[in-house]
Amino acid sequence: MEYEKLLKRVRTQIPKDVFEKPRFEVPKAKGSIEGNKTIIINFSEIANYLRRRPQHLLKFLQNELATSGNIDGTRAVFVGKFSSAQINDKITRYVKEFVTCQVCGKPDTKIEKEERVSLLKCMACGAREPIRGIK
Repeated sequence: MEYEKLLKRVRTQIPKDVFEKPRFEVPKAKGSIEGNKTIIINFSEIANYLRRRPQHLLKFLQNELATSGNIDGTRAVFVGKFSSAQINDKITRYVKEFVTCQVCGKPDTKIEKEERVSLLKCMACGAREPIRGIK
């Protein structure tokens, strides 16, 4: 009984916003348009936050935006004019498909390759789901 009293006491001392704020918030893409090119300034920050290789995220965005692009230092450059809303929408789709676990919904995953199949392995619940390859 003493344990439960202590647990309640500790819980009342923790700030309320700790329980309300989501644990996983992907940084919004910060970009600019220069001529006929769209530049995402914080591209490597987004890829690092998602714990994914920047090349994997770049290929996904190239396919989704139907354009070409490359990584230039910490930023990504795409041919064409795209709004930050479009890019953020595509990044949200990437997170849903390649980052969050389909079983428990947590972002604690990594991509593993077994033979010719890519798997999304959840480090939280242990689930392993096949994912599509990006060409």
